[in-house]
Amino acid sequence: MPAVVVVGAQWGDEGKGKVVDLLTDRADVVVRFGGGANAGHTLVIDGRKLVTHLIPSGVLHAGTKCVLGDGMVIDPDMLLEEIAACRERGLLAADELLISEQAHVILPYHRELEALREERKHAIGTTRRGIGPAYEAKVARRGVRVRDLLRPDKLRSLVAQNLEELRPLIAHFGGKTLDQAWVDDMIANAVAAGKQLEPHLGNAGAFVDSAIAANKNVLFEGAQGALLDIDHGTYPYVTSSATIAAGACQGTGIGPTRIDRVVGITKAYATRVGGGPFPTQLEGDEAESLREAGGEYGATTGRPRRCGWLDLPALGLAIRVNGMSSLALTKLDVLGGRDPLRVCVAYKVDGVERPELPLDPDEIAAAEPIYRDFPGWNENITGIRNIADLPANAQSYIEALEELTGVPFCLVSVGPDRNQTITVADPFQFSPSVS
Repeated sequence: MPAVVVVGAQWGDEGKGKVVDLLTDRADVVVRFGGGANAGHTLVIDGRKLVTHLIPSGVLHAGTKCVLGDGMVIDPDMLLEEIAACRERGLLAADELLISEQAHVILPYHRELEALREERKHAIGTTRRGIGPAYEAKVARRGVRVRDLLRPDKLRSLVAQNLEELRPLIAHFGGKTLDQAWVDDMIANAVAAGKQLEPHLGNAGAFVDSAIAANKNVLFEGAQGALLDIDHGTYPYVTSSATIAAGACQGTGIGPTRIDRVVGITKAYATRVGGGPFPTQLEGDEAESLREAGGEYGATTGRPRRCGWLDLPALGLAIRVNGMSSLALTKLDVLGGRDPLRVCVAYKVDGVERPELPLDPDEIAAAEPIYRDFPGWNENITGIRNIADLPANAQSYIEALEELTGVPFCLVSVGPDRNQTITVADPFQFSPSVS
């Protein structure tokens, strides 16, 4: 009974919510290990949409334990709203949610600071949810953890310590005056939220490790994508946490030998939201057509995503740093009616061909994509459930991607709904084959 990590293999928005939801059918525990409410996972079941930001996508499966790990930064108000929304739909029983008491907390001053920074000329396109400032406080060893919400005196002391440093900065940026009345209200609200969350708090790392030891199927759900990783992504246009598979260990409190397999998720094309390099980005009508066909608008912010052709050098980087066992291909149906289909297979930088995405910002800016074209198809494939029934050109596209990446596909998504999926192999019992 393995532990499987599912991570995005691009710049996020790859369809992790749907894939995790599908795999949760065979999982006993689903764990979020990093990030916060900057991650939005859209789930569509029988035409009904549910967007989760903090609670793992496994929430749709009764009896599955949903865990928020140590490495997360949690906005208590948003989490309570999400819990309420799930319960309105008959989801998430009281014993199905475990929140790490070690996870850090996002407070209103984190959101205020991030929003002010994004108004300045060096904005990187964050979600303005306070993620970065909360991680900064954590690394500076003055962060507020979930357990601190249950200790008002400790909470007040930590907030005072933080605001001593942040007040001058917020004032410098022209932000609101954080007077004592505002602080008192914030602390009272945080303490009230802590009391509501208290029944769900516990030692998440110990729980997850014991589940693996008991031969439970454990699924680790990544947020954002590998190319947004703080260490291995397109820095500085990245998120503030570890988004790669190794982050599942760091952000949960288990050892690397506990992980059995890594599934990477990639769209059949590429998208990016916010700032940062995107060498295969399309412009004009072609980009707009792909955006509308794929519904490419951020689940968290509603921002339109930039769209472009699939980038194999970038995907290859994600495969390497994650050690991916298999790939899940999403939104193959969106490519219907496009001919030819272009795939970036390498870059030319200063006249030299490069097989992997360069990470130096100046080199990325100078990178010229080298494309390989594939014939498209016009058929509607959303009702197909077997690889062999796909149009010949769609089959050839899949086979070529497998050959070029060196990694087999475990599933292919041909529509947004749960049942619009071609299962090639079960990652929990993985034996690769696309034939």
